[in-house]
Amino acid sequence: MLIGEIELSQKKILDVNAEDNVISVKVKSYLKDNEWWFDDASDIYLQVLHRLGVNIDAEFSEFFLHAEDGPTFNSKGKEIYHVCWWAVNSKYELDIARTHEVLKLPDEMLPLDSFDGEHGYFYSKSDCKVYEYALSSSSDDVVVNVKSWNDFNSFLEFFFDIE
Repeated sequence: MLIGEIELSQKKILDVNAEDNVISVKVKSYLKDNEWWFDDASDIYLQVLHRLGVNIDAEFSEFFLHAEDGPTFNSKGKEIYHVCWWAVNSKYELDIARTHEVLKLPDEMLPLDSFDGEHGYFYSKSDCKVYEYALSSSSDDVVVNVKSWNDFNSFLEFFFDIE
């Protein structure tokens, strides 16, 4: 991908305000109040999202291009990865492969946390929903869907306890 294409994609992200797939005003306000929202998107993070195969127009992309509080976001005693930060500064893509292999989840699922306590959040690149999975109590280590959110924005409102 050429720098011009990245800049064009970045501009496209910044210009999608009229569509439904943008972060809500109340989530942006919460992030701004915590000084976690940045108007300028990172070119490196944009490249990461492309490499991960994430739709650049999705709420997920807008969030990770503009919100940052270090390598993770913490709320209600839980944390989620800053996916782009982890992809740049760790072996996140190896973690994705290992997660898919061990938990037998489809390739479109991106882990949002480390699955501590046999429980975790996953973003689906195919339907843009967030799923909470846990290991079942049976002895066969089956992963079960505990809860899901219809879009990333709804998940953020839940995670940050935004009303």
